[in-house]
Order: sequence, then structure tokens, then C-alpha cells
Amino acid sequence: MAVKTFVQALNDALRIALRDDPRVFLIGEDIGKYGGIYRVTKDLLDEFGAERVLDTPISEAAIAGACVGAALLGCRPVLDLGFVDFIGTCWDQIQNQAAKYRYLSGGQASIPMVVRMAYGAGLGYGVHHSQSLEAWFAHTPGLKVVVPSTPADAKGLLLAAIADDDPVVFLEHKMLYNLEGEVPDTKYQEPFRAQIRRPGSDVTIVAWGRAVHWALEAAGAAGQEGIDCQVVDLRTLIPLDEDTVVSAVAQTGRLVVCHEACLTGGFGGEVVARVAERCFDVLRAPPLRVAAPDIPVPSSIPLEKVYLGPQARLLDAIRRSVQATGRAVPA
Repeated sequence: MAVKTFVQALNDALRIALRDDPRVFLIGEDIGKYGGIYRVTKDLLDEFGAERVLDTPISEAAIAGACVGAALLGCRPVLDLGFVDFIGTCWDQIQNQAAKYRYLSGGQASIPMVVRMAYGAGLGYGVHHSQSLEAWFAHTPGLKVVVPSTPADAKGLLLAAIADDDPVVFLEHKMLYNLEGEVPDTKYQEPFRAQIRRPGSDVTIVAWGRAVHWALEAAGAAGQEGIDCQVVDLRTLIPLDEDTVVSAVAQTGRLVVCHEACLTGGFGGEVVARVAERCFDVLRAPPLRVAAPDIPVPSSIPLEKVYLGPQARLLDAIRRSVQATGRAVPA
């Protein structure tokens, strides 16, 4: 397998989808000659032409509406919306049309479209270009929500999303675009299921997207203190792989959920609720959440680092989870 960046893996997936399925087309602002904001669509215009890689005016509502119509007519559009923060400008098309059409038609029609968006903070982009809004999408019946954390998953999950017959929100963290990893050169699809990134017996950490890497870092630090952490990468919020999460927590009896989005209403609360409903009797300590504070993302880079800064808080949560059962940990 070749070592590729997250961006290159996404580009591979789009190239394969365009090559193998004439129903697939890409649409968005600056995705053609410019190659997209993060160069995910680089060189695809030259290879597949302007009828398959469509540059559009700056109107997210018009683009999303066009995708819904095209999907109803048998196409499989992949919409590059740029930043997740722009979703509000076309939310009606996504939430009230794409997500609901299978239900409204009694299962006679669906909207096989993918909405790709960059999310998350870390680059000092300020309040309008740095949010993590995955809980919005997860709260909308009919949408699937995919959040890869590695280049290999980025390729395999994107190919699976394009092949899916329902609308898929595909979230890519800005700070992962340059992440490198081994990626198969072949065409493959990753299932919409969680994956155990690290085995462990003391504490289960559940995370997705960039937070998976925070979880792995914290697990390594906790290991130096004799705490064996298991890390579960959800990969998809909807469908939620409840069985993998519950099974993992049953092994450790402790749960810490980490995500970048704000605490209140964050998807971490849903994970905790599902675990409490299904395996409350095996919990040895209260489930804990590590998330961003309930404030807008600061524009100042130093303040943004404080806003994020989950590593110390996550390690502290791991320690508290263990201490809740009377186990001593190093001070």
C-alpha cells in the first residue's frame, strides 16, 4: 500500500467513482480549475471534463437544490460545500428535501447524494469557518453522517457514501487533510461501522474524526501511568454502531467520550445515553464527556488553542473514571 495524505485518499476515491460510474458528478464552488479549497478535486476537471466536475456560482442553496433534483433523476452527485459552517444557507434542501424524500415517497424514491464539508478548528479561521456541527445532522432522520479519521478510511468511506442510496453528510476535519497513512490502491468500501483503534481493559474512550487522534494520544499517556485504555473510532455517527460501543464498554466498565463540538447537545451525550440504556449494570464509574466549552470558536489562535486543548482534560477524565472505583493513580 502506498503512503498518502488524507487529501490524496479523497482524491483517489472521487477519481474511482467518476471513472466507474457515469451517474457520478462533482459540483461546488472552485472545485474545477482551482481544485477545491483544500485541493481535494485537483486535476479531476482535466481528466473528466466540465460536465462531470461542475464549478458553480456562489449559491449553496442553488447547488444543493440542483443535487436533490439530479439525484431524483438517477444521478449520484457529490456536493463540495466547502466549510460546514455554510450549511445554514442550504439547510432546507438538505433537511427537508434530501433527508425526507424516501419517507415522503413511501420508499419509492431516494436521494443518493453526498455532501462533503470541512469542519473543525485549529487554523485560526474564526467563528464562521471553524465549527463542528455533526450533531445537527445526526438529529435529522434520513441523513447518514460519516466522519473518517484516517486516510484509508477517508477513501473507503467516501466510496461507500457515494454508492449508498441515501443522502450522506461526509465530514472532513481540516487538521487531518495533511495526515499521512497507508492507503490501498484498489477500489474498496469501508462499512459504516465503528472500529477499535486500540485495545484496552481499564477505560473505553469513544471518539470520531480528529478526536480519535486525541484519544490515542491520551491513551498513550495514560498507559505510562498504568491505565490501559481502549479507543473506539465511531467512523459513522448515523448509523451508530451501538453494538461495538456497548461491547467495548462492557469489557472495561468505564466510558469517556471525546469530541470537538460544544458539550451541550453534542453527540457525546447520545453515546452516553445509549450505553446507559443498554449496559448500565456493567458500568463501574459514571460516563464522562470531554468537549469544547459552550462558546463560539475564538478567532485568536492562542485563545483557539485554549478552546480546543482537550489533551489535559481528556487525561484528567480518564484518571477520574479510574479513581471513581477507588483505584489510585499517580498524582
